[in-house]
Formats: sequence, C-alpha cells, structure tokens
Amino acid sequence: MIMNIPFIAAIIAILSSFYGSYSDIKEGVIRNKFTFPLIMLGIVLNGIYAYIIGLPWFFVLTLIYTAIIFGLCYLFWRVGAWAGGDVKLFTGLAALLPFAPAIVNYNILGINFPLVANYPFPFTLMINSILSILPFLLIYILFVSIKTKPHLLRELLEPVIDFKKTLVLTMVISSAVTITSIITPYLPLQIIILTLILLYLISFIISKLPDRLKAVIVSVVTVFALYKNFELAIIGIIFLLISLTVVRIIRKLLTTVSKEALQDDYTVNELEEGMISAHNIYETDDGIIVDKKGIFEKIKDVVTKGELSNLLTPPGKIIVTNMAAGLTEDNLEELKELVKEGKIKNKFTIKKGVPFAPSILIGVIISIFIGDLVLIIQKLIYSIFIYI
Repeated sequence: MIMNIPFIAAIIAILSSFYGSYSDIKEGVIRNKFTFPLIMLGIVLNGIYAYIIGLPWFFVLTLIYTAIIFGLCYLFWRVGAWAGGDVKLFTGLAALLPFAPAIVNYNILGINFPLVANYPFPFTLMINSILSILPFLLIYILFVSIKTKPHLLRELLEPVIDFKKTLVLTMVISSAVTITSIITPYLPLQIIILTLILLYLISFIISKLPDRLKAVIVSVVTVFALYKNFELAIIGIIFLLISLTVVRIIRKLLTTVSKEALQDDYTVNELEEGMISAHNIYETDDGIIVDKKGIFEKIKDVVTKGELSNLLTPPGKIIVTNMAAGLTEDNLEELKELVKEGKIKNKFTIKKGVPFAPSILIGVIISIFIGDLVLIIQKLIYSIFIYI
C-alpha cells in the first residue's frame, strides 16, 4: 500500500482536477478550503514516500518543484492571466506529482508511452494544460465571431487569406535550409545547435535583401533543390507552408483575436459587481493610468528590459485590478466618482472569464497517460523528416 503512493497521488490528482473543473464551471471559483488541503496532502504523501524508500532528496525536490510552480503561477496571476484558484490547484498538483507516476506503460509504433521530458514533471503538467486550452479557445472564438463579431473570423483566417506573406517566408526558409545543408558538411563541428544558428542567420540575411535580389536567390536555390531531390523539396515546402500558416493562426488566436473576442466595452452605469476589468487602473501623481499591456507584452518587457518590478509593484494607488475576483462595490463607486470628475473616460473594457480548470484536468490526464505534448510534437516532426 505504501509503495503505491505515486499511484494514489495520481488518482487524487485526477479526481482533484475533475472537482476543480466542476467548481470552476459551476461557481466560477476554486475555493481555498479545497486547494490548501490538497497542497498539504501532496507534501505529506511524498514526505512519507521519501521516508519509506530512504531517499530524502525525493522530498526535497518535491518542495523545490512545488515552490517553483507556485512562483511561476503567481506571475501569471499577477498579470491577470490566471485566477488564484488555478494557481493553488497547480501548486497542489505539483506537490502531488513531483515526478511522472509510472502507472501505465504501452508501445505504439515502436515508441514507449507515456513520453517523459527531461525537465520536471510539474512543468509537463503546466505546458500540457496551457496547450489543452487552445482547442476550446478556438471553438469559443469561432462561436463569438459567427454570432456577434464576424470580422474576427476574417482576422483569424488572415494568414490563410493573405497567403503571399507566408509563402514568401516559406520560400526564404526553404532556401536557407538548402544552403545550410550544403555548408554544414564543411563545418568543423557537426552539432545541431551550430546548424540551427547557421540556418537562422541565412534566413535572416535572405529576408533582409532587396525584393528583386531576394527573388533571384530564392528562385535559383529552389530550382537547385528541386533538381537534387524533387520529392523532398516539394514535401519540405508544403510542410513549411502549412506549419507557418498554423503558427500564424495560433499567434492571432492568442493575441489580437482572443483579446477582442473575450472583451466588451461598458459605460460606468452598465458595470456590475463581479465583472473582471481587462486593464489595471492606477492613480498616480500624474493622474489616472489605464494599463492596457497584455500578458505577452508584460512578459516581453520582463525578458527584454528586465522590468520585473512592473509585475510585482504597481506604479501608483490601485483603483481597479484585472484579477479574477472582479469588481467590488467600492470599485464601482470610485469609478463613478472619477467619471463624474472627468478624470477618466466613461468607457471600461471588461473581459469574459473563461474557466481554465477544465484545461488543467485535460492536461493532467494527457500528462499521466500520454506524456509531454512538446516531446510528442518534436518526435512527430522528427518522424516526418525521417520519412521524407
């Protein structure tokens, strides 16, 4: 029984995710009285397991992974991407499953499942959960587009409608791949990182050339590739074209399209308690500031400018936050007063809450029974190239 603790923890993780999904959909919240005991249960179970198997580092890593996942999820909460219940549910799952539970093992086409990544298993849980929300987000946006905002459908399908841009990029990368394959055998070191760097540099150089010169180089290299291996060149170009189109659609889905589909504008008198503001609103010495930066812009600022303080420290007095708890009665009164005084426009963007817990449930099931989706995608792409 004791040695089955990883199995028990996996079952608890699935049941907890199921309950969290039910609670998130029905009540719009995952309560602390559920998530806090879940975190403690995970820590206690893995502490007992580490003691039984005589490996104290197992328990130490459990605490470390749990703390790291909480820290990452906290950042998502700070920028308004996740609700507090999602953060604590993820933390509980990390405490329960610090390592991949070996409860199933099967083989498909010579590949052993579930696939386990080199990084800690809680990261697999998080990545799979984030990827799992994409299909639901796409379906919801299509529904909103067809029903109320038809222009969003065109915006989402813009990479398909305006395929010329993607086609040019495809031919540039395809030419860079061909040139790289010619140069690589003469490199002193035959390592994949060096090849990828070379591929990126060649793609960058070709893309920055004048249009006529670019067209000549791409045409000559493409003809050479077709002459050397016609089937390989055609399949490679088609694969690149489809892949780049899908990437552009996903980018649209996660940025401009989802932003508009999941937001509506209201006047101050139309606002209700519990509505979630799309933006943080601050009061500073210079006046009222409406922070319209999205999560990706904020993450970009952290990575490129090191502006981590903007995520943790507000630039002034907080009037309204974009946290999932929503507007309070005090918030509504203060906003009405600011509008009356002319300090802020009578137009407020409200975002629609989309339950994330169901995606966490799907991510947990995929992680336990199938494996890491990123690793699966990598193997799929590798298999395609091997086949080609």
